[in-house]
Amino acid sequence: MGSQQQVVRVAMVDDEEPLCVGVRRILAKYRVHVPDVAVDASYDFTYFTTGEQFVDAVAAGGQFDLLLLDLKLPGMSGLDILTDLNKQNRSILTIMITAYATFETAVQATKLGAYDFLPKPFSPDELRYAVRKATGQLILSKEARRLAEEKRQVRFDFISVLAHELKAPLNAIEGYLRILQTDEPPERLQMIDRSLIRLDGMKKLIFDLLDLTRIESGQKQRSFARVDVRAMAKSAVDLLSAEAAERGITIALKPDGPVEMVADPSEIEIILNNLISNAVKYNRDGGSVAVDILRDKGALKVSVADTGIGLSPEEAAKLFTEFVRIKNEDTIKVLGSGLGLSTVRKLAQLYDGDAIVSSKKGEGSTFTVTLHDPAATAEPVAAPLRGAGDYSMNLPRFT
Repeated sequence: MGSQQQVVRVAMVDDEEPLCVGVRRILAKYRVHVPDVAVDASYDFTYFTTGEQFVDAVAAGGQFDLLLLDLKLPGMSGLDILTDLNKQNRSILTIMITAYATFETAVQATKLGAYDFLPKPFSPDELRYAVRKATGQLILSKEARRLAEEKRQVRFDFISVLAHELKAPLNAIEGYLRILQTDEPPERLQMIDRSLIRLDGMKKLIFDLLDLTRIESGQKQRSFARVDVRAMAKSAVDLLSAEAAERGITIALKPDGPVEMVADPSEIEIILNNLISNAVKYNRDGGSVAVDILRDKGALKVSVADTGIGLSPEEAAKLFTEFVRIKNEDTIKVLGSGLGLSTVRKLAQLYDGDAIVSSKKGEGSTFTVTLHDPAATAEPVAAPLRGAGDYSMNLPRFT
């Protein structure tokens, strides 16, 4: 089997145009073989004599894999360009080219993501060595991402088939158990009730797995609209109010008015249902839950605080990991899949945000999810404002 051919898109930013032309000549005939993945790489080269030209090209949709970047430039410096790329969350492997690098500059460039340094003046062999090393890193990183994506897709396909095959027998078992509830003597009803509770746990586990793998594999179809997150939180609170009332738990929701953002309603629903459900489920009888939704520096923050069992620092550190459930004398009777908070964090990351927890054992926990509005170019956004009751609710996803 022959090697796969790949083209590495190279951009060079340097105010010495003759140097750029010389580099273009060297790379035009240069080829690199990456034996670990059987790839032969060639180069598509573009150069810019100012940082502003390069930044404009990237903003206009220019795609580059490797950047040869001069530190000293008229106008924007090389560090300015790296800073700008970081702000835009653009990943371009960068080799810094400079005759004036200090230790402090090198440290700063490395913190901003520079991969390597090429001192001026450099020979053709020194250029080829730096480019060859960077190319190997690029190709291997691409292959690792491809394999990870393939693994996520296989996982999603397996879970989808599993869910489909389990749905019919689980529904049949549930149906027969509910029939037995009407005919069995009282001494057997407790066993049937316990079986139904466990059956619900299995069904929720399947739903949680589907949610998680759908997000990971990119199979989840996202539909953005302007939503009132406060109204959606009110729906989640109403859904849990009966369970909370049975245990004397009060739920307070702030603010009173709407808090809007652009989001996929089903994703916000999953986040809110999981956070508020957990705050009730892991609370003490007679406790309280405080749900606060606010805008802070352009981000939307959802904070859910409870007066429940709390977590030790060791327990909090692993809470957002898949299939992790804190097991101790306080949680032994609480059912869950261990997937809900992992799904919450993955959803938050889709909005360039995160999910964190602050907790103290025996006193309670506060979960905070930060979300940013998707970029205007990411997906078309529907015009109407959506709130509670304005769309078809999915089944609640609780852990």
